[in-house]
Amino acid sequence: MDVFWFIPTHGDGRHLGTNVGARPTTFEYLAQVARAVDHLGYAGALLPTGRGCEDAWVTAAALSSLTARMKFLVAVRPGLVSPTLAYRMAATFDRLTRGRVLINVVTGGDPEELRGDGLHLAHDERYEQTDEFLTVWRGLARRETVDFDGKHLRVTGGKILMPAVQEPHIPLYFGGSSEAAQRVAARHVDAYLTWGEPPGQVAEKVGRVRALAAAEGRSVRFGIRLHVVVRETGSAARADADALIRYVTPETVAAAQRSLAKYDSDGQKRMRELHNGARESLWLRPDLWAGVGLVRGGAGTAMVGDPHTVAALMQEYAALGIDTFILSGYPHLEEAYRFAELVFPLLPLHRTEPTRRGGAIVGEVVANGALLDTDGSRT
Repeated sequence: MDVFWFIPTHGDGRHLGTNVGARPTTFEYLAQVARAVDHLGYAGALLPTGRGCEDAWVTAAALSSLTARMKFLVAVRPGLVSPTLAYRMAATFDRLTRGRVLINVVTGGDPEELRGDGLHLAHDERYEQTDEFLTVWRGLARRETVDFDGKHLRVTGGKILMPAVQEPHIPLYFGGSSEAAQRVAARHVDAYLTWGEPPGQVAEKVGRVRALAAAEGRSVRFGIRLHVVVRETGSAARADADALIRYVTPETVAAAQRSLAKYDSDGQKRMRELHNGARESLWLRPDLWAGVGLVRGGAGTAMVGDPHTVAALMQEYAALGIDTFILSGYPHLEEAYRFAELVFPLLPLHRTEPTRRGGAIVGEVVANGALLDTDGSRT
């Protein structure tokens, strides 16, 4: 497995839907989260995109100089930037960080936001545009001179003079639940992402995209975006999940759900249908909770439980073909540590252990006279 964390450029705190326990989204705080991700051995971190976030590219570029190993999963939005310019940006980031950029292709599901950014296409037209964008992108990645004349894009003599360093190319990640989106994924991307639906629904998605990719003569990897509330006991985890929405009022839920209902995203619709805005419907199963989706767009479910319960659910998803987990928890700094300490030891991770420069001690010296070995024995 690869486990990624999340850089909360849209805000962070101890509770949802309130300023109680909130913390400022300063660069210093985001740097703390990124350094934790880097130090703890996560594969990298996702940076969200949209008008409610700090810009992902600017933030990732600033954080890259403070980190050494983690990768940055950064969004490009077809229709808001040309494929040639976006590729140059990605290749520059890749060279300057020695291969630490991944691309999250985000077509977008909020028509109001998209119109505000100057994009006035209907749902399926946006995926047509994404298909054209990625056709050009992949030609550039192959070091071709690209001439393309499509319905939405026209490129004449597009080329890249300074290539990326990752081989064979910078990996492309992409999510979308509609048929139009899944056909784009099958044709172009390296990893198809889903939000955290129950395993049965995820299995159906994986099967559809896998079959579509096979018809294109390709194979696709799979990833999932989830929140997590892990504690040493299941009862503590459930209590802390409930505490996340302690200050969420019915009025806040109603306003959030009205806003999310305006999206034309199939994925967002599927997230809303998991609970329909009702608190009594939040527990989809004992280890999967939809409470985040009451007030948050995008990924709305959380794995909840003790370390073995959460690890078992991840293995259940892995058995369906999921090899990449993009996780988050509130607050993101503390939860990055908690998840790594409690669950990492139970997972088969692609993970490079942090280097302990200068023979750094692990844990606390016992009674001013002995160190503990990594297995807890005295040395």
